[in-house]
Amino acid sequence: MLSLTFLGTSAARPTVERNVSSIALSRDGETMLFECGEGTQRQMMRYGVGFTANDVFFTHFHADHFLGIIGLIRTLGLQARTEPLHLYGPAGAKKWLPKAVELGVERQAFPIEIHELSPHEKLERKDYEIQAIPVDHGRGAFGYVLREHERLGRFDPEKAKELGVPEGPLWGRIHKGQTVEVDGRVVTPAELVGPTRPGRVVVLSGDTRPCQAIVEAATGADLLVHEATFGEEEKDRAKETLHSTAVEAAQVALAARVKQLALTHLSARYSAASEILLKEAREVFPETVVAKDGMTIEVAYRQAFA
Repeated sequence: MLSLTFLGTSAARPTVERNVSSIALSRDGETMLFECGEGTQRQMMRYGVGFTANDVFFTHFHADHFLGIIGLIRTLGLQARTEPLHLYGPAGAKKWLPKAVELGVERQAFPIEIHELSPHEKLERKDYEIQAIPVDHGRGAFGYVLREHERLGRFDPEKAKELGVPEGPLWGRIHKGQTVEVDGRVVTPAELVGPTRPGRVVVLSGDTRPCQAIVEAATGADLLVHEATFGEEEKDRAKETLHSTAVEAAQVALAARVKQLALTHLSARYSAASEILLKEAREVFPETVVAKDGMTIEVAYRQAFA
């Protein structure tokens, strides 16, 4: 399963309805955080996100995106955590995050490792990767892409039995692309394994103006989470502050041909009136939702490649 739980969807400051930025991404039993605004640890408890995350990714170091790491580290220490915690971010990570660590603990009970990423750097994991994408929000800000590797095609067990291939190790070898011999007959993977299946792709813009880097990173993505700080009546303000309107986010989604767009990082003026942003965005890109605190979006697998 791959799902995103929105822990904070407000821009700059919390409101009654919304906390500041944080998203928990869960994938096959692994949880990672993207942003950790003030109060994130309480939101995790409120919405059932366990304190098991080993990775926290920051898009930039404005206070509403990272101050919550202080309290989270303190809580993890009090819970007798022993596993390392990895903190990732753009230039400035090794300046700001050590201060947060110092404020979070009197005595560091578990390893905390800080990683300063380069633009376009990829973190390779077992069957997926995370890439830092430079965006347009001042010097050094990032968005992130989680991109799963291609999956093997579907294996046809009934046909395998028809061809006389015994269940067991030979099935595994064929599924992995190896040709086998059964009773003097060669059986190829093409006979029993379907087309390769694409992995899922999730893109998180962070704070940004609409930019080509996000369009390229999100092309064909299953889910694009894009900031939508303002409505159209504040488009000049959005440009001045290096943020996006809901319409601009929808235009990015349309250009990238994503399956779904989720808007977040809403200005306080839209906190209880998000239908304004939703209406504006859907006129451009109908497959749009406005995220709210506690919302979970599950990302389904796509069909096999043609």
